[in-house]
Amino acid sequence: MRVDALSIRDYRNLEAVEFTPSPGVNVIFGENAQGKTNLLEALWLFTGLRSFRGSKERELKRFDAEAAKLSMSFYNDVRDMTADILITDKKTASLGGLPYGPSTKLVGEFLAVIFAPQHLDLIKGGPAERRKFINQALCQLKPGYAKALAQFNRAMQQRNQLLKDALYHSELYDTLDVWDDRFCTFGAQVISARMKYLDDLRPFLDEFYSGISGGRETITIDYSAGAGDASHTFSSEDTAVIKEELQMLLKAHRRDDSFAGFTTVGPHRDDLIVKLDGISAKSFGSQGQQRSCALSLKMSEASVIKALTGKQPVALLDDVMSELDAGRQDYILNHIDGWQVFLTCCEPSSILLSRQSESGKLFEVSGGRLV
Repeated sequence: MRVDALSIRDYRNLEAVEFTPSPGVNVIFGENAQGKTNLLEALWLFTGLRSFRGSKERELKRFDAEAAKLSMSFYNDVRDMTADILITDKKTASLGGLPYGPSTKLVGEFLAVIFAPQHLDLIKGGPAERRKFINQALCQLKPGYAKALAQFNRAMQQRNQLLKDALYHSELYDTLDVWDDRFCTFGAQVISARMKYLDDLRPFLDEFYSGISGGRETITIDYSAGAGDASHTFSSEDTAVIKEELQMLLKAHRRDDSFAGFTTVGPHRDDLIVKLDGISAKSFGSQGQQRSCALSLKMSEASVIKALTGKQPVALLDDVMSELDAGRQDYILNHIDGWQVFLTCCEPSSILLSRQSESGKLFEVSGGRLV
C-alpha cells in the first residue's frame, strides 16, 4: 500500500490541504491542536472503518461547512487507485470515480494500521478496548466478519429489548428461544473468527514482544468468554461447537439476564487475556511491560495483514513515539523499514530526523495548513 496524494477540504480544522507524501517515512510535526491528528484521521477513513477517535460524522466537517471532501490517490500493491469520501451527516464514497455507496464499501481496498496514544491503554484498559482491537483488525481483513458482527449486534439488541419488555410482560419469555438461536448463530461466527485471528497473531506477537522487551518474558494471548466472575474457554474453533457451548452459557445465565434486563454473556462481553510468563499483564504488569505488550499487538496486526493479503498496510503513528524511550523508538523504526509511514509529533527526535532524511519527508502543520 502507498498513498501518493491526499486532498482535504473543510475537514475538521483543515480548510484546504494538498498533501504529497513520500513512499517512506513522513514526519508530520507542529504544536498541539494544529491539525496533525486530523490529517492522519483523514487517511484512516479510507479504510472504510469508523474514526479511531470515535467521532460522529457531523463532528468531522469544518465548522459552518456544509460538507467535507477527501480525495486520495493510492497504489494497492496491484494497481493505482483513486477514492473520494464526501461527509455530510453521513459518509459516502466513490472508487475510481464511480459511486460506491456508504464509505464502509471501501473496506479492504486501502489497508492501514493506526497506533494512537489511546492504544497504549490496550492492556490496562477494559475488555471493550481489546474487543475493539480485534474487531477493527478483522473488519479490514474479512468483510464477511463485519457483516456477521452487525447481525450479531442486531440479534443482541433485539434480545435485550425482549428481556426489558419481559420484566412487565412475562409471556414474552416464551419467544426467547428464537432470539437465543439467532444470537448464538451469529455469535459463534464472531467468536470463531476471533479465535482463528489470534492463531495468526501469536507468532508475530511472540517475535515482537521478545524484541521490544529484550527477551525478558514470554507473552501469551488467549480468548476468554466473560461469564460473570468466572470465564469460559471454548473447546474448539468450529462454529457448530462454539454455538452449542454459547447456547449452554446463555441457558446458565438466563436467570441473571432476566433480572438484569440485558444479556450478560456473549461476544459483546468477551475478552483477550494477555499474560507475561503466565501472569496477567493487565493486573500485574508494570507500565513499561503493558506499553511493550500494546506496541507488540499493533505491530503484529500489521504483520498479519501482510501475511494474509500479501499487501503491506500503511502505518499511521499518532504522537506515540514521544512516549517511548530511544531503544523502543529505534526498534519500531527498524521493523517498519520499507513501509510507508505517517508519523505525528510535536518536535521530531534525532532518531526520527535521521530516518526521515534517509527515505522520507518532513511536514509542518500550523493552523490547519501545511507550511
